[in-house]
Amino acid sequence: MSQPLMPHATATWLVDNTALSFEQIAEFCGLHILEVQAIADETAGTKHTGRDPVRAQELTMEEIEKGQADSDYRLKMSKGPEQVRRTKGPRYTPVSKRQDKPDGIAWLIRNHPEISDGAIGKLIGTTRNTITAIRERSHWNIANIVPKDPVTLGLTSQRELDAVVAKAAKKAGLEAPTDARLAGDREALIEELRAEREAAAKAADEALAAEADPFRAPGHDV
Repeated sequence: MSQPLMPHATATWLVDNTALSFEQIAEFCGLHILEVQAIADETAGTKHTGRDPVRAQELTMEEIEKGQADSDYRLKMSKGPEQVRRTKGPRYTPVSKRQDKPDGIAWLIRNHPEISDGAIGKLIGTTRNTITAIRERSHWNIANIVPKDPVTLGLTSQRELDAVVAKAAKKAGLEAPTDARLAGDREALIEELRAEREAAAKAADEALAAEADPFRAPGHDV
């Protein structure tokens, strides 16, 4: 079964924004349920930035609603529309958004150094000279350039960006941009969660016992 391009980030978004069960999220994202539990409890060491699978066209709101209505329902991945392929010529960018291109280029250079200048040029619709100037900080307006996600700026789609990132990572011999941080430490995570639950259960039992018989609470002799 296919899974989201960024499983942990997608799981974080689903935990924060839906009422889906941990089992449903774990199966959809290809994760162990304890990893989803750790994300929900924020015990996973590093808080992931959520990635909206609906916006990424990997999941529909209809699927989420079906899952929320039936905890036994298994979410189905959306293929999404085929990426539009241009045969030649630069990408057209509306005039109102052209001033945002340097910000998008700077974001890609900072966050995805594995992407080539040629790929950035095709994705954003710019020239190698502009990319080089921003990379070398010799751009005429460098003082005012602030790295911003090109998807947020409307310069490209999330699907196109994901495809370029995955292709560049594969070409560079890097792993796909998925977070496998917990893969080798699952046993430790299980033990940590078990210890936390046992401690919480013990504290609850002691509190109930003290409430039922206050003379047995610490400081009282029988």
